[in-house]
Formats: sequence, C-alpha cells, structure tokens
Amino acid sequence: MRPQTAMNRDWIATARTLSEALPYLQRYEGATVVIKLGGHAMGSNEAMISFARDIALMSQVGVNPVIVHGGGPMINEMLDKLGVQSEFVGGKRVTDAATMDVVEMVLSGLVNKRIVAAINSQGGHAVGLSGKDDNLIQCEQADQTLGFVGRPHQMNTGVLRTLFDANIIPVIAPIGIGPDGQTFNINGDTAAGAIAGALKADRLLLLTDVPGVKNEAGEVVTELTAAQIREMTSDGTIAGGMIPKTETALAALEQGVRASVILDGRAPNACLLELFTDHGAGSIIRSK
Repeated sequence: MRPQTAMNRDWIATARTLSEALPYLQRYEGATVVIKLGGHAMGSNEAMISFARDIALMSQVGVNPVIVHGGGPMINEMLDKLGVQSEFVGGKRVTDAATMDVVEMVLSGLVNKRIVAAINSQGGHAVGLSGKDDNLIQCEQADQTLGFVGRPHQMNTGVLRTLFDANIIPVIAPIGIGPDGQTFNINGDTAAGAIAGALKADRLLLLTDVPGVKNEAGEVVTELTAAQIREMTSDGTIAGGMIPKTETALAALEQGVRASVILDGRAPNACLLELFTDHGAGSIIRSK
C-alpha cells in the first residue's frame, strides 16, 4: 500500500502537464515522425537512454517514430584505430572503398545497434536497418571527386510500413545502394529528409547542438515559412552548418512533409516538448 502523503506541487504540475498533453497525444496518434539523431544526443549513455525513453513513449501513445542516425565522430575514431588514411577535397572526406567498408561497419553495426538496444531497454520494440535493406534508399553518386558518397534518388518504404503495422520502430543507418549494387555513404540529414518525404511524414525533427534557427539579433525564431528561410539564407542570416539543415527541411516540405523542425538535441526530452506541448523545442518550418 502506498503511504499517505500530502499533495506535492511537483506532483500536481506533472498531472497538469499530462492533462494538457492530451490534445497533442490525440493529434499525433497514427502520425509518422522521422527523427534525425546526431550530436549531443548520441554523445553519452545518459543522453542516449533519455532519447530512447522518449521514443518508446512516442510509440506507446500511437506515434510511428522513424530514427535516422549519423555517426561521424565514431567513424573518424575507427578510421584512426585501423590506420585508414583519408584524402580530403574541399574540406570533405573522400569515401574510397576502404573508407566505405569502415563507414558501413560503424554505422550499420556499432552505432545502429547501440540505438536499437537503448530503445529496447526502455520498453520499445526497435529493429536496425540500413538503406540497403529491401532497397530502402537507392542512390546515385553525388560527386565523383568524393567517391562513394550518395544522393538518394528513389525510395522503397514498403519495409517501413510493414514495421509500423507491427508496432516496431525502424532505426536506419544512412547507407544506400547504387544501381550496380555499390554501397554509398549518405549525409544523415539528407537521408532523414528523403525518408520523411517518401513517407509524407507529419514531422521531420532534425536534432542539432543549437537551439534552432536564429535571426540577425541571435534570437531563436520559433516559427518560420519556407519563404522566410530562403530570404534569411540569401541575406546571410542563415549561414555555415545551418544551411544544409534548412535545405533538408525545405526539401522535405516540397516532398509533402507537413512541417520540419530544427531543435536542440541537448535539451532534455526535446522530442516530447516539440510534439506534446504548446511551446515546442526549436524552430518549426512550414511551407506557408
């Protein structure tokens, strides 16, 4: 029997938060949400478990989450351990055959299975895939000078819909397949955007290590249109590493995703805050 104790303000606040979340829980029941996992959320076991718990909860309340992950730092570490020398062109690593073998080993193996295990440890039901499975992500070579770096050009989402029907969470390594069976490395954001577009997802969540898209004053803008993003990019307000993320967000919108969100993966429960509260957790971008 539970002990008799006086009501605590924190308990009341928790109950109120759950009650206020009801419209959002109803809103997202059956919705597909594609989440690009990278940065801080992958950097520590504590952050990974927190993320995994959020994903398990999303699945429990009827959302269909799809996780697409990166793993650049782990790839670099393994290349160094194995003594694989890399060539760089314009600051970008050339993915030759030897490098591609390591990339696939790390992304489809070490990183992917770590995420799968974390979600399953929190009561979710996750399986690991790469874009090569069932020809999920079919690629063409993005740039000859960069070797086996791919650009998605055709998607086969049948396997993902089968997993949704079985209440299983797909965790996808950004590895694609070429027309002659070649293996290609794909930028994680690009892969997530392509999958979200092919699924006509309700949301694409791009987890980053910044709070969101900032204006000229350095303040996070919580709601943006595609036109505003283009204008801010044109005038230099959006620059550097934010450009490819906003480009991915816009490309997803053009393919039928209802909204893209660039949010801070360092914030505890960022995905839950974005989906199930009034204030969200980053910058939401809509077509209009």
